[in-house]
Amino acid sequence: MEPAGQMWPEWGKDNVRILVIEDDLEAATYVQKGLRESGHVADHAGDGEEGVTLAQSGIYDVIVVDRMLPKKDGLSVVETLRAEDNKTPVLFLSALGEVDDRVKGLRAGGDDYLTKPFAFAELLARIEVLARRASPESVQTKLQVGDLELDLLTRKVQRGGQEIDLQPREFRLLEYLMKNRGQVVTRTMLLENVWEYHFDPQTNVIDVHISRLRSKIDKNFGEPLLHTIRGAGYTLRASG
Repeated sequence: MEPAGQMWPEWGKDNVRILVIEDDLEAATYVQKGLRESGHVADHAGDGEEGVTLAQSGIYDVIVVDRMLPKKDGLSVVETLRAEDNKTPVLFLSALGEVDDRVKGLRAGGDDYLTKPFAFAELLARIEVLARRASPESVQTKLQVGDLELDLLTRKVQRGGQEIDLQPREFRLLEYLMKNRGQVVTRTMLLENVWEYHFDPQTNVIDVHISRLRSKIDKNFGEPLLHTIRGAGYTLRASG
């Protein structure tokens, strides 16, 4: 953690400042190391009270907080920050993974919830999505990946100038993939953000929609854009 008053280095627009509030030192070290290796800034607080104090500085883009913490539990940490009008995106990272636990976390003011054990790639993707969502950049109305274009205002999709007809759920799926272009998007992320399920219904609903979407945006076009990452999820990207 940076000493108080020390000047922050100049970070690029893609670097994210993350506060990890976690009492398990081994877990915190693992997360910090991974985030720093990914080019981000990661500070650590070992209990809830320290976490609130650091979070109140307002320098963080995303806060990752455990539910079970000494001195002040994770729910109380987030409730305190929200009561102070601190809008920093919060991701709960907890071993408490039942639906009721997730609901409590989201109702306390959390923006996302990931259960332990977790894949670091998914944690990183969720953090970067939260950071982009909170970015003060101008709102995008048109998304583009390669020659695939999506207009959020007219709800039209076209590739290479050819209009593509999508069903509402297919449109939402493509929109989410395009907003996270180049990133690996997991099945859990799709269930929560496209279907608004905070549990796995144990169906092939994602596979069916991915297959339909792929046939519409990739079939009869030269370069495939929608890729399956075995054991991880999906990504939308152009080779260029």
